[in-house]
Amino acid sequence: ALAALGLKTGGTVQQRAERLLLTKHTPLEKLDKKHFAKGSHGPRQNGSTAVSQDINSLKQIALVEAKMKKLCDLLSKTIEQTKENVVKKQALTYEEMEQEREEFTNLCPQHPVRMAVGRVLNVGACEETQVDTESDDEDQQIYNPLKLPMGWDGKPIPYWLYKLHGLGQEFKCEICGNYSYWGRRAFERHFKEWRHQHGMRCLGIPNTKNFNEITNIQEAQELWEKIRERQGVNKWRPDLEEEYEDKEGNIYNKKTYTDLQRQGLI
Repeated sequence: ALAALGLKTGGTVQQRAERLLLTKHTPLEKLDKKHFAKGSHGPRQNGSTAVSQDINSLKQIALVEAKMKKLCDLLSKTIEQTKENVVKKQALTYEEMEQEREEFTNLCPQHPVRMAVGRVLNVGACEETQVDTESDDEDQQIYNPLKLPMGWDGKPIPYWLYKLHGLGQEFKCEICGNYSYWGRRAFERHFKEWRHQHGMRCLGIPNTKNFNEITNIQEAQELWEKIRERQGVNKWRPDLEEEYEDKEGNIYNKKTYTDLQRQGLI
């Protein structure tokens, strides 16, 4: 603590304690110079030195942040390409990765192929070879015997991804006009889409959670009738539930009371 304040740190324990207690009630500016160390130039100069050091450190941090921001702006395209490349690689199987690596190594054997962030090729030397391979790829028909769905790159998606999402399962919805949905996920999601909502609207049935997993028109209509009957039972019916009392204290519902009154029995 004494060294941080620029005071002398020598002497006995009692002397150091007395020196430290002086700072409790007396500001550093009013202390005698004999209490300060020889290398120290007083509290004011020490404080200004600390402030200048803080300013210099903040300047260095701001400079580093500015450099990093500028570097990110310059490499923004490269970063985006890297992200896309990583996402694409995560969807590939081991066999597909090996096949892709062989294609790149065999693309131009007489010139080096550099696998950098964005797979940089020596385009100047291999331009003709790339044009030929691209034209061959366009002319060649994509081999897809399993009829897998196409991915974002125009190629069939991996078979494991096809099995994971259950895209081989077909779900037909009669309410949607016998439209087919492939995969459980697409089937569950279609109940909130416009096609199913339009079909339910044509049937005069509200598209609520009660009708989830129902694709048959007859089943939907039967369920709607049951719901309406249940709502009718819980509804207030004054003819049956409203009570009347005659002069003798007998209690009747409204319908019975009016019938007896018309007949002159009460």
